Amino acid sequence: MDSMERVGSQLRPPRAQDLGVLACRRCTKVWPSGTTQCARCGAKLSARRDKSLQRVWAFWIVGLICYIPANMYPMLRTRTLFQTQEDTIVGGAVELIHHHAFGIAAIILIASVLIPVGKFMAVAFLALSVQNKGPKVGNHQRHRMLEIVEYIGRWSMIDVFVVAILSSLVQLNSLAAINPGPASLFFALSVIFAMLSAQSFDPRMIYDISGDARS
Repeated sequence: MDSMERVGSQLRPPRAQDLGVLACRRCTKVWPSGTTQCARCGAKLSARRDKSLQRVWAFWIVGLICYIPANMYPMLRTRTLFQTQEDTIVGGAVELIHHHAFGIAAIILIASVLIPVGKFMAVAFLALSVQNKGPKVGNHQRHRMLEIVEYIGRWSMIDVFVVAILSSLVQLNSLAAINPGPASLFFALSVIFAMLSAQSFDPRMIYDISGDARS
C-alpha cells in the first residue's frame, strides 16, 4: 500500500519518476534517475523527451500541408496511343467504382483518405489531451489510441506502392504508359511526416497529467 498513490478515491501504481528510476527506451533496462546514458546499449537516457510536443506539432503541420496538394494534384498519369488521363486519389477511386471495382476502390479510399485523416485527427487529439485542452478520456484509452496510430501507419503508403508497381509494369513505349503524378511525392511526404509526428509523441506524457483521476 505504501507504493500506491491515492488519486481522488482511487489508487494507482506509482510511476517510474515516483520510484526514482527511468527506463531505456531502446533496451528497456531500468536505471536510477539522473543516469544520462544506458551502460547496456549506449542510448541516451531521459525521463521525458525534450520538446516532444513541439516536434509533434511541427511534423503534424507539415504533414497536413503536404496532404492538401496530395489530394489536389493527379496521383497517376495514364497515357495511351490516343489520349492521356490524369486521376487524383479520389478521382481514381470514383473511376474504379464506375468500372464496378468496388473492392479496390474501397481499399484506396480507406488507405489514402480514411487512414491518413484519422491519423492526423488521432495525433492532434493526443497532443491536445496531454496539454489538458482535450476532452476527458482515460489514460488507457489514450495509450491504446497511440498504439493503433503506430500500427496503421505502415498501411498509409499503399497508394504510393500501387503507383510504383503500375509505373514499372506498364511501359509499352508509344502504346501505353503509366507514370506517377506530382501528388505521389506530396502523399509520400505527408505519410512520412505523419509517422514522424506520431513517433515524436512521448507516451509517458499521458501519465503526467495532473488530473490522473480520469484514468
